Amino acid sequence: MIRKVKSAGPLVAALAFAVALSAGGGMVRADDQAGDQAGDKTERPAQEPEDFSVHGQYTFTEQVKPGFHSPYGGDNSMTGKFQARESETATAFLGARLWQGAEAYVDPESSEGFGLSHTFGIAGFPNGEAQKGGSTWPKYYLARYYLKQVIGFGDEREWVESGPNQLAGWQDVSRLTLIGGGFASTDFFGTNAYANDPRSNFTNWAIWEGAAWDAPGDARGYTRGIVADFNQPGWALRYGATTMPSILNGTDVYFRSDQTLAHELELEERYSVADRPGKLRLLGFYHLGPMGDYRDALRLAAKGTDINAAMLSTRTIGHEKFGFVVNFEQELADELGAFTRVSWNNGRSESWGYTDVDSSVSAGLSLKGGRWGRKDDTVGLGVAVNAITQAHRQFLAAGGDTLLGDGHLDYGDETDLEAFYAVKLAEFLTLTGDYQFISNPGYNQDRGPVNIYGVRLHAEF
Repeated sequence: MIRKVKSAGPLVAALAFAVALSAGGGMVRADDQAGDQAGDKTERPAQEPEDFSVHGQYTFTEQVKPGFHSPYGGDNSMTGKFQARESETATAFLGARLWQGAEAYVDPESSEGFGLSHTFGIAGFPNGEAQKGGSTWPKYYLARYYLKQVIGFGDEREWVESGPNQLAGWQDVSRLTLIGGGFASTDFFGTNAYANDPRSNFTNWAIWEGAAWDAPGDARGYTRGIVADFNQPGWALRYGATTMPSILNGTDVYFRSDQTLAHELELEERYSVADRPGKLRLLGFYHLGPMGDYRDALRLAAKGTDINAAMLSTRTIGHEKFGFVVNFEQELADELGAFTRVSWNNGRSESWGYTDVDSSVSAGLSLKGGRWGRKDDTVGLGVAVNAITQAHRQFLAAGGDTLLGDGHLDYGDETDLEAFYAVKLAEFLTLTGDYQFISNPGYNQDRGPVNIYGVRLHAEF
């Protein structure tokens, strides 16, 4: 049975579109061919920077899962029965220029609906828009609220197009950008041109992000902190210090530099191969927080303590999680691009903000539809293989549960395959058909495989 949810999301989206239309007269669209670079003598249309911008998005996702082989299951298993679930989000992106180089952004957002089995049971969960837990009724909150200061160092400049949380205008290529407030860590770290946005391309958690990067954030994926980004023509270096959830997959994040703090450091290198552009990003992370410890919990369980009670008792300040993500994107031909990510963490402490993956390899292709006369359509094919450490496996086999937990475990690496076709219906509207195949859901060879069929409607302006 499809679970119905009462929807206010379309109303929020409609309101956002109305605001944008009323503000349209004050917005300036950039011309790709314009420029006022030093030494450019060609007469071109003028470009004017924006002082404010209003953008918005609405995304509806429906996923259907037929029944699959499931001889047993726990409270945090993916149900073996037929199930259909939907999720919705609507966001307004509001931006204003304050003074030279300074910008402010506020993103009111609403969400409702559920992921399959309330987002439990699969490490590479199939719906990147589904929040942990979910809600029958719309929930309203500020997704982002931050200030940005850009300090330019002169010489070459580039034009920045108007977009969500991006004011149109010229900026120095050589620059330092400082950001402080509330945002998603994935806004600035681990990005990839072909697999980075579950609202428009891949939606599997292990494909659109480096799954072993336990990205700091609350149950909705947002955090608070600071980011510094130093950009040069061929490379960039960025650092972030952000808050961790106070409880496992919780909605509250708080700042204690000596107790709950996440550090991200990423180097981005831009290059070309046979005149085809590519990027390599190397991300290292170090998180300090109250995560539980698998080995300590197993030692307590060996003395007769229930495994989940044992894990709860190990959730104390001072535990560490660290690791890396190697992230490639490469244009292969006109309209065809490839990506791959390799991610790893030390796997001793619980996955606190994202999902139960200690190492992952993902890769895929993204193709635009110009070859068949649909230049704005996109076809994507991606795969991820996820694994966990020996201590993590023993914890699940003993009946432990976090986002996973079948009560028992016959371990096997989890493999996630996703294919989608996104059809551009109008300038602002895209309809996507999506299929995913999950082998060994939750790392359990006794269950599955799982087939998931989805449809996504995404509107933006």
